[in-house]
Amino acid sequence: MFKTLANAWRVEDLRKKLIFTILIILLYRLGSAIPVPFASSIMIADGSTFQFINTLSGGAFEQASLFALGVSPYITASIVIQLLTVALPPLERLAKQGEEGKKKITQITRYITIGIALVTGIGYYFLLQSQGGIQNPFAVTSEGGQVALNWLVGVTVVACYCAGSSIVMWLAERINEHGIGNGISVILFANIVSRALPLVLKFINMFKLEMNGMDAATGANDALDMQIKKGLAQFFPKYELFGNKVPVGSIIFTVLVLAGLLAMMWFIIFISDSERRIPVQYAKRVVGRKMYGGQNSNIPLKLNMAGVMPVIFANAIITIPTMVAQFIPVTEIGSDGQVEVKNATWAAIVQFFSDTSWFYCILTFGLILAFAYFYVAISFNPNEVSGNLQKQGGAIPGIRPGKATSTFIQKVLSKITFIGALALSLISVVPLIIHCILDVLRHAEFIHDSVPAIETALWSFTYLSELATIGTSIIIVVGVILEIVRDIEAQMTMRHYKGFLG
Repeated sequence: MFKTLANAWRVEDLRKKLIFTILIILLYRLGSAIPVPFASSIMIADGSTFQFINTLSGGAFEQASLFALGVSPYITASIVIQLLTVALPPLERLAKQGEEGKKKITQITRYITIGIALVTGIGYYFLLQSQGGIQNPFAVTSEGGQVALNWLVGVTVVACYCAGSSIVMWLAERINEHGIGNGISVILFANIVSRALPLVLKFINMFKLEMNGMDAATGANDALDMQIKKGLAQFFPKYELFGNKVPVGSIIFTVLVLAGLLAMMWFIIFISDSERRIPVQYAKRVVGRKMYGGQNSNIPLKLNMAGVMPVIFANAIITIPTMVAQFIPVTEIGSDGQVEVKNATWAAIVQFFSDTSWFYCILTFGLILAFAYFYVAISFNPNEVSGNLQKQGGAIPGIRPGKATSTFIQKVLSKITFIGALALSLISVVPLIIHCILDVLRHAEFIHDSVPAIETALWSFTYLSELATIGTSIIIVVGVILEIVRDIEAQMTMRHYKGFLG
């Protein structure tokens, strides 16, 4: 990978594309720090769906900045337009009209993006309002009492978020046109990587808290502090030899997390590089005085042909119910300044779609599988491949040309797509399942009563609740890196061919 990037940097046109992409990312990160009028940062509960939205936005969601909505509206609009292209004949005809049809579909996607951003921005405004994150400087006093111009504040905030979403869409398209491509994926990659430093700082703080008895994190009293120390000494007798100052539990927890990350990265790379090769034999034919054909080749079918797009699409869709749910506020700021539940029924529905529920795990698993099949169906046409083979005099050994070949390729494609999608789903869902199990154990009474060491470990996982979605983040990061490297290698190969022909 580093060798490919170094070689690309030596090529002038590729170097310009890389520099342009880096500048666009810097502009995006700058926009993520621009505050929106009347809005302030919000509090995101640990283990909530909003925490993952915050990760995908690079922290802009938490800060309520200009790019708080991130690329989610653009991704959702792309999903909608792709589904409609398959379902509606007019859009299908536009897709087949070449470059002109592609421009029209892109324009429709932009309009849908603005519409989704409007709805999502209104939901986010209600979320800010429920947490006291909206400051109204237009409260005026008249004879009839105090009149607060909430509508003006709401229109301004929602308009800013719609504008920010439009700018993000424009930046992604600029990367596609003048950068290295995959604009949506590159921006998501930059956002996830930007959250690595806060996560590292959390690990460091976890070490400090364990060395100090974790009082600062848990508000624990002396009795709980003694339980934690006894629990660590129970599993690690030498702990007391260091004066209870060695964070043994944090060290072991960190090692396990790093080992899990390396294992997931290796597995993702293995899945991405795996392929099924269908053998093809070309018949001999005489053209003039020369004989052509008689060669053996293959059709390489990638195990993960859809790449990271199913994961991105699935997570963009699964966050919509949580955002739309903000139209009915479930919490409010009480007289004592604490957040209180206002609508218990609606709060239960929101909790049902949070990443600590089993339904969230099942829905994520199913959506990734569905989008993997959908993405492969719109990007690979077995009938077209079969027709090209027949025209070139090629055939799969043991399979008749034409319809039989198309059916065979479709069966093979369905099997390998299922395996690849299953691998992506497991990597995304397993950390969520572990998070759900540990969340149940954390509230179990027998844990608090008898096993303080396990309670300490559960506290560590709760404190680092971002690890619940680490599988999805790693898939996006590794997948985007592999796609960028492949695209750069393809562009370098095309450049060599052009130089040879020129």
